[in-house]
Amino acid sequence: MQKFILGMKNQITLISALLITLAFTSKFGFDQVGLFTWALMVASILGIAPIAIQAYQALRVKVVSIDVLVTIAVIGAFLIKNFEESAIVTFLFLFGAYLELRTLNKTRSAIKELTELAPESALKQMENGEFAEVEVDDIDVGDILLVKTGAKVPVDGTVLTGEGHINEASITGESLPVTKKKDSQVYAGTILENGTVQIVADRVGEDTTFGKIIELVEEAQDSKSEAERFIDRFSKYYTPAVLVLAFIVWLFSRNIELAITILVLGCPGALVIGVPVSNVAGIGNGARNGVLLKGSEVIQDFRKVDTMVFDKTGTLTIGNPKVTEQEVYTNNAEEVLGYLASVEKESDHPLAKAVVEHIGDIDLYTVDKTDVVKGGGIVAQVDGHSIAVGNVALMEQENVQLNEKVRADIARFERNGNSLVLTSVDGELKVLMGIRDQIRPDVKEVLQRLKKLGVKNLIVLSGDNQGTVDLVASELGLTEAHGHMLPEDKSAYIKELQTQGQIVAFVGDGVNDSPSLALAQIGIAMGSGTDVAIETSDVVLMNSDFNRLPHALGLTKATFNNMRQNIIIAVGVVVVLLTSVFLSEWMNMSIGMLVHEASILVVIVNGMRLLRYRNRKI
Repeated sequence: MQKFILGMKNQITLISALLITLAFTSKFGFDQVGLFTWALMVASILGIAPIAIQAYQALRVKVVSIDVLVTIAVIGAFLIKNFEESAIVTFLFLFGAYLELRTLNKTRSAIKELTELAPESALKQMENGEFAEVEVDDIDVGDILLVKTGAKVPVDGTVLTGEGHINEASITGESLPVTKKKDSQVYAGTILENGTVQIVADRVGEDTTFGKIIELVEEAQDSKSEAERFIDRFSKYYTPAVLVLAFIVWLFSRNIELAITILVLGCPGALVIGVPVSNVAGIGNGARNGVLLKGSEVIQDFRKVDTMVFDKTGTLTIGNPKVTEQEVYTNNAEEVLGYLASVEKESDHPLAKAVVEHIGDIDLYTVDKTDVVKGGGIVAQVDGHSIAVGNVALMEQENVQLNEKVRADIARFERNGNSLVLTSVDGELKVLMGIRDQIRPDVKEVLQRLKKLGVKNLIVLSGDNQGTVDLVASELGLTEAHGHMLPEDKSAYIKELQTQGQIVAFVGDGVNDSPSLALAQIGIAMGSGTDVAIETSDVVLMNSDFNRLPHALGLTKATFNNMRQNIIIAVGVVVVLLTSVFLSEWMNMSIGMLVHEASILVVIVNGMRLLRYRNRKI
């Protein structure tokens, strides 16, 4: 029966409205006082039923909720035969709850839009080679799928054949189509705007990037900040306190109607709902714009950041470096470059890829043994020779002699802003390459916007040489620049900043810098939706778009300000209502409940403004 009555809340609200309308029409239109009284009595009994059930369920778990206050107030008004008050209060409470639910559903529209984008079916290659439509749940890793123009990509995968343009807004927040061809990565939930491609499934279901985004946003929207937890604790004591206040007022005044009115006016509904709606709307805005804020606590911490530390490669720079200068110290250059290309082919490092691309087609050798030297490079055995490829520190570790000419070349390369790749064969330096990465477009403007948002210190930490790092810092106007930094050096530096009382955000690629991402108060991954970026950081810029960073920071500040406004509104309304009970003659239960419900809607609508938030460029 309880479940049935609660399921009929909307219908009960409508019937109560009709009965109240009938009551006042019969009294003032036809002078039918009897019908007026009976209609209000029935409206009161119908209306209090679902509220009383919710109050009973709350008391069973030892919680004195708002429903308890309203139930006691309505029963009291009914017993003293103030049927107008009891009927109107129950209707306003039920109608307010209906409006709250509808409005709150709108604030959760971001996650709803995401789930609606989830693909439901796909064209899968069967054993006979033909493609047949199957449910997404029936796809396994390794299956070959066909995606046609206008269709959603069903899984994370790799393009086998074909070419097309894909809208990745569901992953990155960026609506401009991205060209995909053989060996390109594609993501579930994105849309093929033109072309036809065949892909092999790499990740399916909840393991896809899209699935993880939905999971993260759902978890973030359900999480509670410290402010929300405080309000929950506050409500536990506040609601019983209102009951005690009403009893004391009745004890001294013997005015039961005044005591009942205090119960209604003291309801903390807007206070309880104001903070969550702000956080949910803020997280929803981020999800729409390619920014994952992983929980309400992240919003609270991120807004206070005064120091932002950046990794260089792939963060401030594009991460697609090119060889710009080269010196060869041998007459047998082709053989040495063959050794170098053979070793670098084994690595996924951006500098290694730049070297391989620069050398081009060349005879390769078998690499027998490879040792990765942390923060230095690679030492390998190739065709019976010991090959060392890396930075100056690695050469010194391998006892490779660097003469005056080499050191002069190194200094010149560094002044030009190059990262260095040195190659030795059997302990003798043979090749020096200078590799330079391009600074991301608009980075300087973005950094200025961060300063406008209150970030005082902008610092770059890099494993690159100091000359290159200084050049980048000078061009971008950074506060500090530190090169030759190993991952543990970066973590130690962040700890030092924190001991100085600074609130630190670290911006990195989510792979090599995971210790720093985890250590900083806020870890921000330029991740392009990679697994490591999503799992390691507090904030993910899904398309590695540096321009999203000011939006993310500005959004957290706007969310906190919005939350504070809602608290002020909620507390202010309760204070004004309770004061009016004692200082005015016009305040009653009906007016109080109307103002109370209106205040709830005001804080919800105020929170919804965050869905339209945009950080303006300077």
